[in-house]
Amino acid sequence: MPQLDETDMSKVNTTGRDVHVIDQKQKVVLNGTDKFVNIGVWFLFIIGGVVYTFRKQHARSYFMQLEQKIQHDASTIDNYMEQRVVILQNTAKLVEKAIDLDKTTFTAVAQARAGVSSDPDVARNQLQQNLDKAEKSIDVVLERYPDLKAHQEIADAMQQNSYLQQEITAAREQYNDSVQKWNTEIFSLWAKKYVAAQEGYTTRIPFIASTAMKDASRGVFF
Repeated sequence: MPQLDETDMSKVNTTGRDVHVIDQKQKVVLNGTDKFVNIGVWFLFIIGGVVYTFRKQHARSYFMQLEQKIQHDASTIDNYMEQRVVILQNTAKLVEKAIDLDKTTFTAVAQARAGVSSDPDVARNQLQQNLDKAEKSIDVVLERYPDLKAHQEIADAMQQNSYLQQEITAAREQYNDSVQKWNTEIFSLWAKKYVAAQEGYTTRIPFIASTAMKDASRGVFF
């Protein structure tokens, strides 16, 4: 789910298009029933207690494997985003050489990584927002100076940026599928929920398209 800024937060779900489900991590907490099952099963059925122990061991292994998959999926996104940072920085430098580039535009690109959270899930979404803002700043300059679009290096760089964004979009789907599975499984009954609470697991924040990208997708193209 999107990590929105304060302005966007007040507009959530006002258009009927956005559903704001998760913007903060939620910790797994055991209720009275969960605790009773974990202890009571031993008093009721010894065999049941042994089975339950194996189920908890299986749950730990399952979460470790799922976490590795999420990290792999996240790494794919991060690699593409890092390439996109470099592409946009290089593009800004090329544009700056051609014209007296507006300082705010260059700053938006040069500081794309600035201000991101220490939480990797939140930071990933914030960086996406910053990169899309930086791209928009460059697009504004290119619209203002149409001749720059004919500059081959700039055209190639913007094409590479577009390709990388497509790759990020595809990787996002796989990552979010894994995150959705994680967010569901840690609240599953009995063994999985107990292990999740014991390990201090929290929900994960999905990676989303930025507000700028969503607005662009709703625009009129022809």
